[in-house]
Amino acid sequence: MRTRTQAEPPAGDGQADRAGFAVYVHWPFCLSKCPYCDFNSHVRETVDQAVWRDALLRELEFHAAETGGRRVDSVFFGGGTPSLMPVASVAAVIEKIDMLWGYGQAPEITLEANPTSVEAGRFAGFRAAGVNRLSLGVQALRDRDLGFLGRGHDVAQARAALDLAAENFDRFSFDLIYARPDQSARAWEAELREALTLAGDHLSLYQLTIEPGTGFEGAVARGVFTPADADHAAALYEMTQEICADAGLAAYEISNHARPGGQSRHNLVYWRYGDYAGIGPGAHGRLSVDGQRIATANLRKPERWLASVRDSGVGREARHLLCPEEQASEMLIMGLRLAEGISLPRYAALAGAPLPEDRMMQLSNDGLLWRRGDRLGVTAQGQLLLDAILRDLTAAV
Repeated sequence: MRTRTQAEPPAGDGQADRAGFAVYVHWPFCLSKCPYCDFNSHVRETVDQAVWRDALLRELEFHAAETGGRRVDSVFFGGGTPSLMPVASVAAVIEKIDMLWGYGQAPEITLEANPTSVEAGRFAGFRAAGVNRLSLGVQALRDRDLGFLGRGHDVAQARAALDLAAENFDRFSFDLIYARPDQSARAWEAELREALTLAGDHLSLYQLTIEPGTGFEGAVARGVFTPADADHAAALYEMTQEICADAGLAAYEISNHARPGGQSRHNLVYWRYGDYAGIGPGAHGRLSVDGQRIATANLRKPERWLASVRDSGVGREARHLLCPEEQASEMLIMGLRLAEGISLPRYAALAGAPLPEDRMMQLSNDGLLWRRGDRLGVTAQGQLLLDAILRDLTAAV
């Protein structure tokens, strides 16, 4: 496989004021718990939809009181399975955000969905409610592997949902998980090329990782299956980058690929270290309030969050004032995931000191970092070692 040259970083310096302001809305409920998933998702026999809608609207009011005067550029309904929400509840949240903050020009409003036939039939309703971008949890294009991953749909349903997404939305994305047990390079290449024929303007391609507390962690401990080894996973990653770039969906972040202009604007708010309000159980936020940067975290258990909102208007578990050093560290960790890299002056302004020249120089000489003007980024080779690079840079500060 040939080595690709790191592309020039896109225009723009990634400053927070250019990242925009986003609202994340977490719907925590799923029909079943996937064995690989460590997200804050829960299975409940019944959900009082009216109670949950009212609680989400009330927490929106609380955050608007803290962040008045902003315009919302992006809304993301994540989960869980937000496509299980009633269309009327999605519409009420979108309308409430408009009422409280107002939207910026051409806001991006994304909803995550599972491609079961029942949920796919509601895509037109979500579009009418104001959703203009769909993110589908396909995860695999092989029925056997969908069963292994605990998904509730088959490949035929996934393809039908993708067709329906393309009919109803100008922009849509879907996820795939690769480096599955015993998945050969040839098998993944065939599946990826098939996915590219179905893709809209965005693909999210994640390597299977065994997360603590998941069903897969227990399965691996019992010897049910063996995860892909690191060298094989790295080879699949490099192949993925090359195939997607050749198809016009280059990686703009480690696991995310897009056609020009198709990047997820909501996720760019996170990676460019912008401001976002987290609504719903377990949601996190980063907010600039009265000249200070605040980290927020909500209660994870749905019933506890609901009771807290009922009592106080917010389901918050923690509110932490971030010191400049913490802000700089977070900005570095998030920003180096991006192909565009980070602004070195912005890092220095947050940290009160620049990144050490000797470490940047050494990592650049090793082919792991690139530096152009006042921007710093990670090379294609360095992306495979990002955690180690971050430890090296932050340990030297």
